[in-house]
Formats: sequence, structure tokens, C-alpha cells
Amino acid sequence: MEYKLIALDIDGTLLNSSNQITDNVKEAIKKSKEKGVKVVLCTGRPLKGVEDFLEELNLKEEGDYVTTFNGALVQDAYTGKPISHLTLDYNDLCDLYNLSLKIGSRSHFYDTKTVYTFNLDVSDYTILESYLTGAHLNVTTLDKVPKDIGMSKFMMIDHPEILDECIKKIPEEYYEKYTIVRSTPFFLEILNKNANKGAGINLLSQRLGIKQDEVICVGDAGNDKHMIEYAGLGVAMGNATDEIKEIANYVTRTNDEDGVAHVIDKFILAR
Repeated sequence: MEYKLIALDIDGTLLNSSNQITDNVKEAIKKSKEKGVKVVLCTGRPLKGVEDFLEELNLKEEGDYVTTFNGALVQDAYTGKPISHLTLDYNDLCDLYNLSLKIGSRSHFYDTKTVYTFNLDVSDYTILESYLTGAHLNVTTLDKVPKDIGMSKFMMIDHPEILDECIKKIPEEYYEKYTIVRSTPFFLEILNKNANKGAGINLLSQRLGIKQDEVICVGDAGNDKHMIEYAGLGVAMGNATDEIKEIANYVTRTNDEDGVAHVIDKFILAR
């Protein structure tokens, strides 16, 4: 099989434990691109949180694309122009914020560039999110949020053991109304019902005339599930959750063992 597109999650996949891209991974991605394969970063982060990596990997040229906010936003990486943006609205915000209060979880949410929180005692996890993504942090109140907000995602955030208990209290109807994925032990992400990484990569593949079985998707966490299921070759990192390993067609090495480079060498470069 000749693969034409590889979609890579960032945290826990592209990046090692030191939040760096190793030289081996960079070289493999460079060789893929030289071969004409589309390399697409597919992440829960906003565009601002991936721009440095796009620059580092030379993935901001004409014909390059990126999928952000777990597939809710598909963008031209060269122009930054959205191809598709599936959002939540103000009513969703009110509903989800009230749910977070009811079940006892702290929260924050995004438009395209800013992370907002109503928690005056700002969570360490919100500060971490703002730091990792480079997004501006706005501590605000519900009445100050524009009624026409296009919300890319709402996140429930807390210590893993607290979040575990909160998740058990979410009524089933919310899983029918939204896409709900757990991206880390301390982040639960809530998106437009039609948004997920698999849908984002599917939309992009169709736009590029690439068949489903010509796509490789690589990830490690719950928010990668949809794209790993969608892919012709779904790959779990060696450090992936058990759930992701179970649905994958192939398990590669860990993010500290150049797992992405191994996948590219084996299935794209065949060396």
C-alpha cells in the first residue's frame, strides 16, 4: 500500500517527554514530505499552540494543512485560512458550564485564540494549557462573554481522581449531544457533535482526493480514537492508553523511542 497522508497527534506522539521533536522524527517527516506524502499535525491545541512546530518541521508551505481543536478546525497551514470550523454556541456554553458546576469540575473554554475561565482561583491546569498552547488567558464572567461566541471547545479540567468521579456523573444525553473525549488524565474535551479528529482528517482527505486506505493516523490518547478508527492504518504509540492500543492496526515505539520515525520508516519510506 502506498500511503499519501499521515496525520500525527502532537502531545505524547510527535513530542517526547521533554516536549521536543527529536532529530530522527524531523528527518523522517522531511523525507515523507520529499516523497510527496502529506504530513498533517492533528491536535487538540489551537493554531497558535502548533505554529512553532509547523515552522520547525517546514509544514507551513503552500499545500500544507493542519487540524486543530481535535478536528473542530481544519486549516490551510500556509494561509491560516479555515477550511472547516465546527463550533459550539453561547447556549452550549451555558449548558456545559452549569453541568461542570453540578458535577464539581473546574472548566475553561476556547474561541480560536483565547482560553477563557470563570474560575477566579485559576486552575493550575488552565495555566498549563495557556502556557503549552500560547493562548491568551482571559479570566471572566458568563455575562461578559459575547452572545455570538463561536466556541471551538469546552474543557472540564481537574486532578485525574476528581475528574474520574465527575465523568461518572455526566448524563448520557450529553454524549448524544456532543463529542466528548479525554485527551489527558486531567482534560475532558467537549466539542460540536460532528467534530472529532477522524472527521477532520476525512474532510481533508476528500478535499485532497486521498482515499481512506491511503491514510495513516498516529496517536496515544482518547481524543485520537476517531482518527485511528478512520485511518487505513491506525497506529498507537507505545505509550498510548490501552483503549487506543486495542483499536489500532499497529503499535509503534513510544514517544521517547522515536515512535513516529519508526512508523514512517516502516510504512512510508520502507527502509
